Amino acid sequence: MTVTMTRPVVTGDAGGMSTPPDPEVGAKAKRRRFSAEYKLAILREADTCTQPGEIGALLRREGLYSSHLVDWRRQRDAGALQALARRRGRAPADPVNAEVERLRRDNQRLAAKLDQAQRIIEIQGKVSELLGIPLDPVSDDDESAS
Repeated sequence: MTVTMTRPVVTGDAGGMSTPPDPEVGAKAKRRRFSAEYKLAILREADTCTQPGEIGALLRREGLYSSHLVDWRRQRDAGALQALARRRGRAPADPVNAEVERLRRDNQRLAAKLDQAQRIIEIQGKVSELLGIPLDPVSDDDESAS
């Protein structure tokens, strides 16, 4: 005979006791990201530490590793923190470039329509030849002279 012991479920209502934390671990850990201002503030604070153990206390308080300070100092010395302070993502589009691109698309569309119209006119000419219907040749030069 086996006896199964179950743990009682405690709710938040009974005498100030709460439920035990959920032991389930998330599927993927989320990487922490630090802003350039935060990095510089921590480096300034670390640089002012003179007593033994102060840097360790700072790192524990902020939840950081000593390797963070090493990397951030290298970045600061290389001037990378100013570059990191820039906004991420694409730079705003230049309105002139957007207008040029719109005009380029319009030009391509109109060139395709012109090509189609020229093919239709060519086919109409061939059909009129086959049917023996004479067409009056009208050129652009004749229209401007009138």
